[in-house]
Amino acid sequence: MNKQTTRRRFMAGTGLAAAAAMAPLSGLGRDAFAQTKPKLRFSAVFSEQDIRAEMMKKFAEGIGNDFVFEGYYGGNLFKQGTELVAIQRSNLEMGNIAPQDISKQIPAWSLLTAAYLFRDANHLAKFFASPAGAEMKKMADEQLGIHILGPTYFGSRHVGLKPNKKISTPADLTGIKLRMPPGEAWQFLGEALGANPTPMAYAEVYTGLQTGAIDGQDNPLPNVENMKFYEVMSQIVLTSHLVGFDLLTVSSKVWKGMSADGQKRFQAAADAAIDFSTKKHQDREKELLDFFKAKGLNIYEPDQAAFRKHAQAKYLASSLAKDWPAGMIDKINAL
Repeated sequence: MNKQTTRRRFMAGTGLAAAAAMAPLSGLGRDAFAQTKPKLRFSAVFSEQDIRAEMMKKFAEGIGNDFVFEGYYGGNLFKQGTELVAIQRSNLEMGNIAPQDISKQIPAWSLLTAAYLFRDANHLAKFFASPAGAEMKKMADEQLGIHILGPTYFGSRHVGLKPNKKISTPADLTGIKLRMPPGEAWQFLGEALGANPTPMAYAEVYTGLQTGAIDGQDNPLPNVENMKFYEVMSQIVLTSHLVGFDLLTVSSKVWKGMSADGQKRFQAAADAAIDFSTKKHQDREKELLDFFKAKGLNIYEPDQAAFRKHAQAKYLASSLAKDWPAGMIDKINAL
């Protein structure tokens, strides 16, 4: 064997050995650099100026090592009420879903849309952290394919009106065209308050008030500020008829695709973001009363006991109540 042949064989052997040695490492390198983090598209109707948009930015920071977050606001990706179906069709990974939209597919959920059910944000959070809350979340997971991370409180809902008519009891709202989002649960809420509910998209409310197509709307104070509804209203009636909340939701398919540790990180990011948003909304609600008064709006509290009695009687006598889980109201009241 000559030196040239020996050298060729040595070099070939060395190359093969090196390739064999490097194969696992280079494979890992390719995976590490070629693999992209999964994309999470999030859609909501609230604007980028909303506190909840800040909440989602904090959430995005919390999951940044695991996912690429894409947030779409103002109903720019999916219109109000269509986010849930988009998740179910795998056209969306996350949404801030209204309980009213869930109730369209799971009638038992209409209970959680009832007026004067929750006392405040703390009561709301306590419920969803309880076994009773877990029961309702399980329904959504099994029947709709969504995993609920937690309730996103955005303030107590009050009635805001353009007409300068004093409202003391539900009878005073007779004939008032009160904008409510589309859907049976929302429309029934308007009826339960004594008003004439009128379906209208959120983005159209300002013009509706301006033109007289509607007489009023019901929203938490931060929403009234964000959308500048106060510019076309004369008064805010502090009915406090509903603790406003949506559900921060992720596709069950995405959730189940995470490791146990990944789920813990994801939930922790959601909890921190929700807590931030809740506190900020509570602080803002207090500040806005003075803000709206300075803008010339008349703000007062009606006979809330009369509204509560009227609304609860309407719900219990309605067809909605037949679908409510037995004993669930008692469980909620006991918290």
